[in-house]
Amino acid sequence: METLMKNKTDYSKIEKKAAVRKRMVSTITYLLLSLWAIVVLFPFYWMVLTSLKSYGAYNSEYTPKFFTLSPTIQNYADAFGTVPLGRYLMNTTIFTLATTALMLIVITLAAFAFARLEFRGKNIVFVLFLSLMMIPNELVIITNFVTVTNLNMRNTFSGLILPSVTSVFYIYLLKENFEQIPDSLYYAAKVDGTSDLKYLLKVMVPISKPTLITITILKVIECWNSYVWPRLITDNEDYYLVSNGIQEIRENGFGRENIPAMMAAVVVISTPLIILFLIFRKRIMAGVSRGGMKG
Repeated sequence: METLMKNKTDYSKIEKKAAVRKRMVSTITYLLLSLWAIVVLFPFYWMVLTSLKSYGAYNSEYTPKFFTLSPTIQNYADAFGTVPLGRYLMNTTIFTLATTALMLIVITLAAFAFARLEFRGKNIVFVLFLSLMMIPNELVIITNFVTVTNLNMRNTFSGLILPSVTSVFYIYLLKENFEQIPDSLYYAAKVDGTSDLKYLLKVMVPISKPTLITITILKVIECWNSYVWPRLITDNEDYYLVSNGIQEIRENGFGRENIPAMMAAVVVISTPLIILFLIFRKRIMAGVSRGGMKG
């Protein structure tokens, strides 16, 4: 009996030590994550804080202050009143929506062809297709620039949109997802006389909805942040996107010294993407993990 009681006491001590050790590990983990979150979020805080400072208050600070007692929204009024920020936002919205919609059509059809259809040389074609990811973007941009210029599509939405309507990575991601759908569903649909296009729209697309949503969100973010290609193919202010508009604002809008007004414009431009990510962050992670699974 005494031995049994002693064993229970020892087991209880071991449990307490394990619980204390687990609590310490959790505390250290959360502490490190909190510190990392502060490091990551501080630039956003500084951006918003600077946008709320007046031009005079900002320039009078010999030592940067981490708060302000007299916030102002005048910088946001200047962001829309001094420069055509509203036009830049509208151009970016048109570019983003059109590019994303066309890309979804292209990659869905391409992924379906590689995942389900049978044709001679399919594997070789797909390997060659994947090899395009090894080509530096600079070479692709040069080729696209020459092509778009020869087609007289500079300073047009068509010239902005067309080179971005496909993505090898997204086709690969969606193909992997399509291949997880059992072949028996496809054969059963063919027996019922269902066409390939109908099977794609009625079966494969609904099943792969999480991955398609993830691709859509990632493409929207990519288009919204696009800088090099729009800057290269447009020199007309009527077709500037927000990423290029920021440089125009800095050079010909507020001036290089008005940092608070610049930060206000950046806050306005960044807010839609931040909201989009916060709303769909779980879907993004779920879609990416789903697309990378096999089975």
